[in-house]
Amino acid sequence: MVLLDTLPLSDRGLHYGDGVFETMAVQSGRVRLLPRHLQRLTWGAARLAIPLPELSDIENTLQGAAHELGEGVLKLILTRGSGGRGYARSASPEPSLILLRYPQALPSPQDTAEGIIVRLCDLRLARQPVLAGIKHLNRLEYVLARAEWDEPDIAEGLLFDTQGELIEAVANNVFVVQAGRLRTPNLEQCGVAGVMRAEVLACAERIGIAVQETSLKMDDLLASDEVFLTNSLHGIRPVRLLLGQQEWPLGALTQRLQNALWSALGRAI
Repeated sequence: MVLLDTLPLSDRGLHYGDGVFETMAVQSGRVRLLPRHLQRLTWGAARLAIPLPELSDIENTLQGAAHELGEGVLKLILTRGSGGRGYARSASPEPSLILLRYPQALPSPQDTAEGIIVRLCDLRLARQPVLAGIKHLNRLEYVLARAEWDEPDIAEGLLFDTQGELIEAVANNVFVVQAGRLRTPNLEQCGVAGVMRAEVLACAERIGIAVQETSLKMDDLLASDEVFLTNSLHGIRPVRLLLGQQEWPLGALTQRLQNALWSALGRAI
């Protein structure tokens, strides 16, 4: 398996967003939730019919890079590789694989202990079930959504789809708590199935919290008792304020899940 340092100008990832990627937290020289990242990478590559190098080679490469990095972020990008002009795919593609390294301190649970502020995004996500769930390279909707604010105290923006359903945040998945039940939007039509989302769902099941993946509207969000966001770098971040709309307490179920999650991640590292 060969990692590229540069991309040729003819690469389809550059031209069409024809590929997938994974953003991975590295702690104590190991990739957090590596099996889940590899599973989603495999799923996304299969969905786009991009040949994937041997998974064991990818895993060994990531573990070696994580050992060298110590703490920070790894970003693995897989594209279909170079191709001629036009949308038609090559019958025998030669995929490109790139690994980027970002040394940085990872967020801790204390960083968001008081909760974060979020806003509603004006942009609406288009529905496309063929691409729903996978982390493909075409991120223009999210680029445009993130451009809607620059206030440093606003941590995230919530995204609804064109049918008015709550889907996710710009770089996070979203969960709500209603009457002791954990609910999260289903991602059958659009959105990214985050690896931390999957870990939180599994964690909730382990500690006996009822979970429902379902359709959520604005009214459901406002009627929630607790709200929190998840992603692979931050874990769980409680939401304390939806700008101009609603405040929430740092609830008991969210704190219980946070404690269980960090305990599980500590064992996994």
